Amino acid sequence: MISRIDLRGNTLPEGGALRDLLPRAEFDVEAALEKVRPICEDVHHRGTAALIEYAEKFDGVKLDRVRVPAEALKEALSELDPQVRAALEESVRRARIVHRAQRRAAHTTQVVRGGSVTEKWVPVERVGLYAPGGRSVYPSSVIMNVVPAQEAGVGSIALASPPQADFGGLPHPTILAACALLGIDEVYAVGGAQAVAMFAYGTSGPDGCAPANMVTGPGNIWVAAAKRYFTGRIGIDTEAGPTEIAVLADDTADPVHVAADLISQAEHDPLAAAVLVTDSLALAEAVERELEPQVAATKHIEDRIKPALGGRQSAIVLVDSLEAGLKVVDAYGAEHLEIQTADAAAVADRVRNAGAIFVGPWAPVSLGDYCAGSNHVLPTGGCACHSSGLSVQSFLRGIHIVDYTRDALAEVAHHVVTLAEAEDLPAHGAALKARFGWKVPQK
Repeated sequence: MISRIDLRGNTLPEGGALRDLLPRAEFDVEAALEKVRPICEDVHHRGTAALIEYAEKFDGVKLDRVRVPAEALKEALSELDPQVRAALEESVRRARIVHRAQRRAAHTTQVVRGGSVTEKWVPVERVGLYAPGGRSVYPSSVIMNVVPAQEAGVGSIALASPPQADFGGLPHPTILAACALLGIDEVYAVGGAQAVAMFAYGTSGPDGCAPANMVTGPGNIWVAAAKRYFTGRIGIDTEAGPTEIAVLADDTADPVHVAADLISQAEHDPLAAAVLVTDSLALAEAVERELEPQVAATKHIEDRIKPALGGRQSAIVLVDSLEAGLKVVDAYGAEHLEIQTADAAAVADRVRNAGAIFVGPWAPVSLGDYCAGSNHVLPTGGCACHSSGLSVQSFLRGIHIVDYTRDALAEVAHHVVTLAEAEDLPAHGAALKARFGWKVPQK
């Protein structure tokens, strides 16, 4: 059901050479880019008419409008299962606790007497958030996008999610209910690359969507490709690829837990990655045995879980030691990394590359998906070596405010002029000379 990669008995290579030995899904955003380009430009030129046409083509629904009526949002919340509502409210509450604490305050540094630099943090003015549809419904992704944007102080928030034929062309009602619960009333029944294009260019008319400064949220390869296409015009969080879990475990781990956690991510998508890294052959064999009955007892077996576990992106990786295991998981840079070892907290503290780290047997990835308070919009495809998950900081811009008196400028003016002339930019130096009667004070 799941393959093995045996790295025992050899010196592990460094950097990219080690990454190349590890399993990873094929996810060619560059190839998808050429397919989304005409869709994006069609939305640019035809606006809402193009969005309606693509809804019929890709989602199988005929729409009269793409903006979700306010009544539909209210109705979805009023009809939401009370237990689901309670769970969403608790997820929101915990997410707010964590994300509210992330907000940065302005800070002033006194560089010299009379000269200071202040860094202030300003929220993005408008963001477009994407909540995927398709195989599953993800109200949790609504929470993970909306809460940090709200806590950052973003003034204008819109959300798009694919129209669903089963719900009269509206996004899934649980998505709508989550929006209503969070006070988001600008919601569009638009999916895929066309949703990103709508936010990037904006559309006109009574059903129009104002352009956004930034687009965040997970999606399929077409959403990722559209984000790449618009990078520079809009800000993005990340080009999210298929979800990943890596588990670093030793012989103290419970194979029942490990198998369950691997399956939990495999059920997302046939391209989902499930990787166990262990120095215990006994654990590896026990997990392999445990996968069979657990998979048989669950749902989405043939269309998601078996293809995911059996795909090239999933494997049990055998290593000689926990030290080697740490090297492997740092090279892999998992979206979600579980540490199920003796002294798991100390091991977790040594990890450098992961989107989020889950410590010990009582912090499964599923907790982070919903109710840990952490954010589940995380870097995939090894991007954790240079990128972070979604947070309040994602929606803030740092602006430096430079404030110098005449005396403070005079003190450093000769250095500025010297550097300007060294770079053959004499007008830069002249800008200072003009302030001092064209004779810069010498120190």
